[in-house]
Amino acid sequence: MKLKIFFIISSLLYAIEGLPQSNKSPLDIVEMGSFHIGGKLVEITGKPIKEVVFSPGSAPAKIDPNGKYLVEQMYVQYFVPKVQKAKIPILLWHGGGLTGVTYETTPDGREGWQQYFIRSGWRTYVSDAVERGRSGWASSDIWSGEPQFLTVENPWNRFRIGPGAWSEDPAQRTQYEGSQFPADGYLNFMRQIVPRWTTTDGATLAAYLELVDKVCPCVVLVHSQGGQFGQKVAQARPDKVKALVLVEPAGFGDPEKAASLKNTPILEIYGDYIDRDSRWPNIRKTQQELNKKYKDAGASIDVINLPEIGIKGNSHMMMMDRNNLQIADIINDWLRVKGFTTK
Repeated sequence: MKLKIFFIISSLLYAIEGLPQSNKSPLDIVEMGSFHIGGKLVEITGKPIKEVVFSPGSAPAKIDPNGKYLVEQMYVQYFVPKVQKAKIPILLWHGGGLTGVTYETTPDGREGWQQYFIRSGWRTYVSDAVERGRSGWASSDIWSGEPQFLTVENPWNRFRIGPGAWSEDPAQRTQYEGSQFPADGYLNFMRQIVPRWTTTDGATLAAYLELVDKVCPCVVLVHSQGGQFGQKVAQARPDKVKALVLVEPAGFGDPEKAASLKNTPILEIYGDYIDRDSRWPNIRKTQQELNKKYKDAGASIDVINLPEIGIKGNSHMMMMDRNNLQIADIINDWLRVKGFTTK
């Protein structure tokens, strides 16, 4: 109850002051860079040699597809602010069919959570999971299954932006009343969508584990499908993942390893319109059942349903909604209360 009152007060302060303080300070970065991590060598044999013309008018080149390939590596970008207020880094992991762009910008061009946490004094790491974005793909000779693609119509309803499907005709689509998602930028959001496999979770988990081993102790913040990776990595590395932020987790940890998180504070955040959705009540219920196991093992878990503290209209993509910085403030305040940052 005390925590709920704290966040209601934070919400009221946001409304009074307008934009969060982070938006009023410079983006003062003293170091930035990137690296690839993880991956393995896989050998392909028995394939015929072929000739390929790589550029129109060029001479064909003989390509022998047999040999070793380096696959399942993951791309990571990092930023170090001049003034570091946080004691450890924060790692931002995206959801299914998405990349690290999730945290870089909003569909209508505002700053994302990446800039927010940099401004707030966090060493910030944003990654593209295995088989996403700059992490690359592998051929069907290496990965089983087929990539899954989303139509333009699909996320409008599935990510709780509006009932029904998106339409090119604004008169034919309906957004939820009070929705915070910037609907005019919806096609910009769809430009971020990439194919995803349902058969590469093991490779993704391995890459995230290697990342945590490299840069942590840290806070891990995950979204949607990333809920699985965040919880399983924290279960495997409880000494390195010091806090876990689950933003509408749609993937889950291992119930048999619940006790491994007994010393890891966990924050979960859910947006609006969940009760109007056919899938999300069950998804949230699954996580709540896992939460009970965490709590029985002694874990500290805080669950925030945003409408219950007066913050309404948030979609599944709350880091892109118009009030995205308000929600980032809630996360940063929680981390401050837990002792990870001075402000």
